[in-house]
Amino acid sequence: MQYHRYGGSEVLCVEEVEEPHAGPGQVRIAVRATGVTPADWYLRSGMLRSIATVDFPHIPGMDAAGIVDEVGEGVTGTAAGDAVFGLVPFLDQGGAAAQYAVLEAWASKPQSWSFEEAGGAAGNIDSATRVLEALGAAEGMTLLIDGAAGGVGTIAAQLAQARGLTVIGTASEANHGFLDQLGVVPVTYGAGLADRLAPLAPLGVDVALDAAGKGSLAELVAIVGDPHRVVTIADFDADRHGVRFSRSEAGESPGWAGLPLAADLADHGRLTVPLHAVFPLKEAATAHDVSATGHARGKIVITVP
Repeated sequence: MQYHRYGGSEVLCVEEVEEPHAGPGQVRIAVRATGVTPADWYLRSGMLRSIATVDFPHIPGMDAAGIVDEVGEGVTGTAAGDAVFGLVPFLDQGGAAAQYAVLEAWASKPQSWSFEEAGGAAGNIDSATRVLEALGAAEGMTLLIDGAAGGVGTIAAQLAQARGLTVIGTASEANHGFLDQLGVVPVTYGAGLADRLAPLAPLGVDVALDAAGKGSLAELVAIVGDPHRVVTIADFDADRHGVRFSRSEAGESPGWAGLPLAADLADHGRLTVPLHAVFPLKEAATAHDVSATGHARGKIVITVP
């Protein structure tokens, strides 16, 4: 799946292209599934062209799961035939929504996960791990996640709980039962959040993650009392509030270390990947449109035949 120009989801098309190959320190997989992230349609729409351009034609998809069929020079511990999940090279900014994809960071697929679950996991694990490290999240703290029912929010909540944090998450009332099942204390988002939090966190909130990008940064800073204790992955207005905007950078990301740790949690029944919807590759445009609504409960995934 690729596109030849910026635009809406209608620019996506499935075409035959030259297959990629694993370079040093990389593996190539036969892709079974790939996740859809906001970055995919941010890039496709052109809204990020001032800070991140792509070469046309461009294949979207930041993370994937599949079977290793080519191992690059210097790779040890992974062989052809292994089932893995992971991330494409950062500088490529895509490439996973295809029959074959090259991964730069990966881990063994948990036996407890389907390929669909694993295909949508790596990007969110990377983001969640990076954010928790940036916040200094540690046992005994209370974490507030604004947008807790989305792909990153659900993973960040579970990884935080594994670290011993109490997690409170904002969501629509329709998703409160869903968050409760994940061990998250639900609260309705929107104006007046601080008042609704008071009885839920009588000792206060230590750190906050904005995973929604709905303009809540000023209120989150007021709730935790310090902009350095708030991180956003979705609000490009972060600098105005003194808040850190967290994104993957070129070179090894600290979030990569979270992949094997998350896989271990999964195989011990402590980490799930809630799926909102699964689409075949030919319906990728619909998958992008659903993601862009901002109302997905869990992860949106595309399967590859």
